[in-house]
Order: sequence, then structure tokens, then C-alpha cells
Amino acid sequence: MTAPFLSLAQIRNRLILTARAILRDHRPGLDSRCPICRTAGCSVATAAREVLRAAEELQQRSTATERTTPDPDEPQ
Repeated sequence: MTAPFLSLAQIRNRLILTARAILRDHRPGLDSRCPICRTAGCSVATAAREVLRAAEELQQRSTATERTTPDPDEPQ
């Protein structure tokens, strides 16, 4: 599927899956260096962690704003 046919939730899920795959590929070895980039502070892995952190914050914010029970003071 192409992007115009995806919902925002599907796009978010694909970003999360891609970030997780990147973190698997760029996992540091025993010498704490990325096996692909050959550096200690892999910028690709850092960016993937930021994507996951932003997606988690967005999920927490959206679930925190939803009310599970109706407010008795609010008119129907």
C-alpha cells in the first residue's frame, strides 16, 4: 500500500516497526561499537530511539486525554 491509503495509526505503526528493525541491525557489539557504522555513538540508532520515544509519548498523551466514564457535570 502507498501512503495516501494508510491511516495515521498505520503510518505510526510502520515507523515503530522500522525503528525497531534499525535498532536490531545497529545493536552495539561487545566493544560498544555499531557493527554497521563502526562507531561508538551510532547516529542512526539514536534517531531510531528518538522515533520510538516520540511514538510512545504520543500514545501516552492520546490515551491520557480519553475519558472512560462520562462526566456527570457535562450536559448530554
